[in-house]
Amino acid sequence: MTTLQKILGTELPLIQAPMAGIQVSAMAIAVSNAGGLGSLPCAMLSPEVMRSELAAIRAGTDKPCNVNFFCHTPPVPSTEREATWRAALAPYYAEHGIDAASIPTGPGRNPFSADVADLLAEFKPPVVSFHFGLPPAELLARVHGWGAKVLASATTVEEALWLEAHGADAVIAQGLEAGGHRGHFLSHDLTKQLGTFALLPQLVRALKVPVIAAGGIADANGVAAAMALGAAGVQVGTAYMLTPEATTSAIHRAALKSEAARHTALTNLFTGRPARGIVNRVMRELGPIGAAAPEFPLATSGIAPLRAKAEAKGSGDFSPLWSGQNATGCREVPAAEVTRALAEGFLQASR
Repeated sequence: MTTLQKILGTELPLIQAPMAGIQVSAMAIAVSNAGGLGSLPCAMLSPEVMRSELAAIRAGTDKPCNVNFFCHTPPVPSTEREATWRAALAPYYAEHGIDAASIPTGPGRNPFSADVADLLAEFKPPVVSFHFGLPPAELLARVHGWGAKVLASATTVEEALWLEAHGADAVIAQGLEAGGHRGHFLSHDLTKQLGTFALLPQLVRALKVPVIAAGGIADANGVAAAMALGAAGVQVGTAYMLTPEATTSAIHRAALKSEAARHTALTNLFTGRPARGIVNRVMRELGPIGAAAPEFPLATSGIAPLRAKAEAKGSGDFSPLWSGQNATGCREVPAAEVTRALAEGFLQASR
């Protein structure tokens, strides 16, 4: 049994990556019941939905589950920045018959807060994970106070050391291959971002807490390779995106099954923060990283109506088609089967 299994209370040192917009409690329940650590992404859930999903998890499994939150500082909206963003999208608004003046502004994701901590305290989830750093010390103390273990993502050695020093019980080494939002929080310089198998051994050497490998791991061989480099466990997301438990849209599923999935890029066009997704029309035409996009998460509102119009016509031209660089593990089989297949990697590593 690895140190991570003891910390998480799971049969396997395997975490299903929380994927906002791609899954809810059904995925978490299936993975936890199969021996891994299922995860519920909460950053986009209202308090009412969060409570409902947590209740579903409590009813669906007696195994540990993880709940995940963002820790960003909400930006001050800039009228000038928003106008620049709307101007960049103006040709697309015209193409789809959208009145830019009718589009509301506002955040699309909320950070961890005292109100959320109050809600969680009713359920006392055994594992809580964070992206973009950690919440303030007083909130983190509340999470630790009900006995929860805390995980957080690092993309550099400096971030990992910071997380260890500020209360993380284990650190997720998020390699550049990983799908979805980058977890960086000490620097926005993307040249500092490393691939999983370059970042992982550096974190293992630098930290005393367990290190979890994430990014590009899609099958048992990838799991075994990560364990050989010193990982205490792995976190896998993209490989679960075609399972029946996933809420991945039909357009997104088609992209993951197509040759388009071979080409992913980091883009800030959909939320204002770099995240890895399958390259589509808006990423090609505006460039995946656009200076006009407002700060995270304010870019979301400007592109949302374009996404809705295009998806209504069966197009993913303006959709965030999140995916890691290695979608080869995506299979249309139950999440439990994906979990068991990945678990073979731990057996390989122990031989």
